[in-house]
Amino acid sequence: MARYDKGHSDTTRRHILDVASAQFRESGIAAVGLAGIMSEAGLTNGAFYTHFASKEDLVREVLRDALIRREARHKANLENGVALETTIRDYLSTRHRDHAGTGCPTAALVAEIARHPKATRDAFTEKVSDIITLMAEQIRQGSAEERRRKAITVYATMVGALQLARAVNDKQLSDEILEHAVEAAIALANDR
Repeated sequence: MARYDKGHSDTTRRHILDVASAQFRESGIAAVGLAGIMSEAGLTNGAFYTHFASKEDLVREVLRDALIRREARHKANLENGVALETTIRDYLSTRHRDHAGTGCPTAALVAEIARHPKATRDAFTEKVSDIITLMAEQIRQGSAEERRRKAITVYATMVGALQLARAVNDKQLSDEILEHAVEAAIALANDR
């Protein structure tokens, strides 16, 4: 029996998460099978169960991990004084639209998540709420309640616009959706 270096299990788990995350965001959760994930990860199907109890366990962990990474970006933006406008413009960019596999898990997977079990939806809800709270902190005007309301509206606008821009097959229309959503989200955030 081969012995692995300390940390090998954590590294392997991380690799499976990264591969699954990209595949889920690019193709959708339902369309991605465990065999495809493990094959791309260069591992056997049996190795999967060393790290995850089920595909649903993997989905939950992918969501949690990807949203924690998104949350970290928002925290860094807040700590570095990056304006919410910059976040909006980055999120609603053609680059983000064209690279779903490395983009926001919310925009890529939200419709599917609505059909998943409570534990998965709970994990998703917690992290989305954290992101909204951070966005509210970037909004400078209004009471805490007003800033939260604006943050929810801005986030919903961003996610929905990105989904719509990805779904249409007319590039000009897709670009217009992004452009006008940027304007609308900035106006919502700034109360213009």
